[in-house]
Amino acid sequence: MKILPALPILLPMATAVLSVLFRVDERRAHGVAIGGAVLHLIAGILLLASVLEQEVLALWVGNWPAPFGICLVADYLSAGMVVITAVIHTTVTVYARRDIDPQQVRTGFYPFMQILTAAVCGAFLTGDLFNLYVWFEVILMASFGLLVMGHRPGQITGAVKYVTVNLISTIFFITAIGLIYGLTGTLNMADLHAKVAVVENTALIIAAAMLLMTAFGIKAALFPLFFWLPAAYHTLPVSVSAFFAGMLSKVGVYALIRMFTLVFTTNTGITHTTLLIVAALTMLFGVIGAASQMEMRRILSFHIISQVGYMVLGLALFTPLALAGAIVYLVHHIIVKANLFLISGLVRQAGGTFNLKHVGGLYKTHGLLAVGFFIPAFALAGFPPLSGFWAKLLIIIASLESQQYTLAVLATMVGLLTVFSMIKIWSEAFWKKSPSEYQKTPIKHPLSTWMLTPVLILGLITILLGLFMEPVIRFAMFAAGQLMDPQPYISAVLGGGR
Repeated sequence: MKILPALPILLPMATAVLSVLFRVDERRAHGVAIGGAVLHLIAGILLLASVLEQEVLALWVGNWPAPFGICLVADYLSAGMVVITAVIHTTVTVYARRDIDPQQVRTGFYPFMQILTAAVCGAFLTGDLFNLYVWFEVILMASFGLLVMGHRPGQITGAVKYVTVNLISTIFFITAIGLIYGLTGTLNMADLHAKVAVVENTALIIAAAMLLMTAFGIKAALFPLFFWLPAAYHTLPVSVSAFFAGMLSKVGVYALIRMFTLVFTTNTGITHTTLLIVAALTMLFGVIGAASQMEMRRILSFHIISQVGYMVLGLALFTPLALAGAIVYLVHHIIVKANLFLISGLVRQAGGTFNLKHVGGLYKTHGLLAVGFFIPAFALAGFPPLSGFWAKLLIIIASLESQQYTLAVLATMVGLLTVFSMIKIWSEAFWKKSPSEYQKTPIKHPLSTWMLTPVLILGLITILLGLFMEPVIRFAMFAAGQLMDPQPYISAVLGGGR
């Protein structure tokens, strides 16, 4: 189907319209949202299947010839990211059936979530810089609507920080777009591959690259521009924070990977060395921040920062194995991190709070929840044979092959500190005695099946990724090969558009 690249955008948009119409009827609103999410997942799987057959799909909107028209491009990386987005979208929507109250449904939770999902998929599939900027702005607007939903003081403060920092990112982004267009006369990424390489003024090209690195670095929560993330994510409804944790920072990482493998590849001594330094500092400061927290969602928020550092490290090393490691890490981290945030909501439901000091004993009272936490937590820490082990292993091996021994040691140390944080959550929330356990009959709060089921599904996916990692790594290696040799991407865009 020629329209396949557009379906992951159109279906959530259509669902958003229906959600607006049914927002006063809570039951129908939930039904529409879950149905739309399932259709979105099916569309993502069909797109990936088509890409596996044809390698790269391109769709031109409005019949404008390339490189001037709006182009949607699906290769291994972008199609894979669309499928993962759809998985998280579906599980979060099911979880929200019990997590989101009727007032939030009437306020517009589902339309905002659907628009956000469409915008994330749009950012993954767009083939030009300007439309990437447009989708980033749609993400910002939808995110703001979800951030302020409920109007609690902490939410407003977090939303203001989020929007302010992202507006700064927008300034950098727009400036870079203007500079690149002035130098090359195009914003199509496939077209930029050749035109950027022949620009004589390399200083301005490097300046544009650094501006985009800063803009995308803010979106990805890279050092030193990560402070907005832990300030915002712990104030949200759990369903929203889980989607944010899984997807939003990864849009920035994806943009970095796309631009610094397809467009900015001629001055890697400057750009990719900078990325190496930023990646190292991001890993280190993120994990240190996590170790100092006692609120579960703040711990998990800082770990987003730390784990993003691994992905950027894979990009910065700029070898096929390193890029494959970054892609595996992307897939692994999206699933695991979204799941951990969903689990934090169940911990609050079972224990009454997110604060680890005031909860305990969940291993005895909620054994299934304990198992549900154990799987993604130790996957995040990198325990074999779970998915995080293989992702970290690829990055560390790539670092050693590139003779970046210090970074390999740092990546290993950060992994050990991640273990410390996960053990802290386990020992405090699950292992130690709860306040009620000092009574003769401990209090057991029942868990919602709507909320527990997505956690178990994502946990099962994590196990399957670890046990059957070989096809995932093969997929990542092929995706990395497309990034290192973008000619099929360029041919699909520029050749097929004429």
